[in-house]
Amino acid sequence: MAARRDRTHYLYLAVIAAVVLGIAVGFAAPGVAVELKPLGTGFVDLIKMMISPIIFCTIVLGVGSVRKAAKVGAVGGLALVYFMVMSTVALAIGLVVGNLLDPGSSLHLTDAAREAGQEKASGASESTVDFLLGIIPKTLVSAFTEGEVLQTLLVALLAGFALQAMGRSGEPVLRGIGHIQRLVFRILAMIMWAAPVGAFGAIAAVVGETGVDALKSLAVIMIGFYITCALFVFVVLGALLRLVAGVGIFPLLKYLGREFLLILSTSSSESALPRLIAKMEHLGVSKPVVGITVPTGYSFNLDGTAIYLTMASLFVAEAMGNPLSVGEQVSLLVFMIIASKGAAGVTGAGLATLAGGLQSHRPELVDGVGLIVGIDRFMSEARALTNFAGNAVATVLVGTWTKEIDKARVADVLAGRVPFDEKTLIDDHAPAADDTDGLPERQEPVKV
Repeated sequence: MAARRDRTHYLYLAVIAAVVLGIAVGFAAPGVAVELKPLGTGFVDLIKMMISPIIFCTIVLGVGSVRKAAKVGAVGGLALVYFMVMSTVALAIGLVVGNLLDPGSSLHLTDAAREAGQEKASGASESTVDFLLGIIPKTLVSAFTEGEVLQTLLVALLAGFALQAMGRSGEPVLRGIGHIQRLVFRILAMIMWAAPVGAFGAIAAVVGETGVDALKSLAVIMIGFYITCALFVFVVLGALLRLVAGVGIFPLLKYLGREFLLILSTSSSESALPRLIAKMEHLGVSKPVVGITVPTGYSFNLDGTAIYLTMASLFVAEAMGNPLSVGEQVSLLVFMIIASKGAAGVTGAGLATLAGGLQSHRPELVDGVGLIVGIDRFMSEARALTNFAGNAVATVLVGTWTKEIDKARVADVLAGRVPFDEKTLIDDHAPAADDTDGLPERQEPVKV
């Protein structure tokens, strides 16, 4: 066991070294660095390949093992209400800080930026009806082949409720899905060893494409955005976590340190989704709460994206010399509450959503989206980190409100007395040696 933990430790040291090397290559040889982009894209695609089967197995096992459907509905309803409230708070904070900073007034729109903005806006708008209909997959298996998180969530919930209704006769299927989940997590553990290569390619390409000049000219909005995200996580989420669950934000973020490193190196919060599911279960939150809250949060609880959308909208309007009035800001805020839902945790989705929001409210500002393209990748780092932190906090809060969390276990895990390692990703989902019916462990919620 010790050897396996040591190898995992070396893996994340290698990721740090790869990030530093990628930055160096990006500055020293920008042309070469840009050509390394497929390395980062390939690694993120490998992780995304595993998300649908992991979500399906986790939710089916969690929902199928709970004997009362009302409990699942209560968890999902509570999570959605919380997500809506926190997204609104994040959007409002973004508006306040954006108005205080008043960035963008010294920038000028070039023809290249205008074309970039038009490109991002093309096909970016999506109506609420289209979004809701898009949750329904074309076939029962197309959700897996197309990699749509919400479609996978719908199919998994239907399968979980069906197995729940089948009772004892559905247990062989649950056992089979438990074995599939163990296989999926083992594949994920293998993929993680490619993380240093992916981190090197992703960071090198970003630095090579952007350079120092773009960062200097756009430093105000970028630094302001990072500070705003930090305040939201440590002040707003930290206070809520302490008041509701009695848990400190710093121990929780320290517990998720490796996941934050993975997100920072790939600029995608989706790269850490499978590990967040495993770590929240290890922390002491029940499987049904984790299985419902985490995947749903990745589409509906995008706090970092919400802050970005409002601050970037104000930035573009100022840079275009056509600032938004208070009424327009409120109207845009209401629109962004809806538009931010379903925005994927992958780089570029926030930019497309921003373009869609401006196109629907102030079409003359869409060209200005090109001004922010140069630093969007760096801002997406903060978006992804904030989104991830928000979903981790949400899982603990929903678990506390529904009494589906073992508080003693939480204290032990965050204190380091029950450490998490890569072996947990595999063995925590395996049948217990003395489990006579072979069903996965921790099916029944942990009560306090």
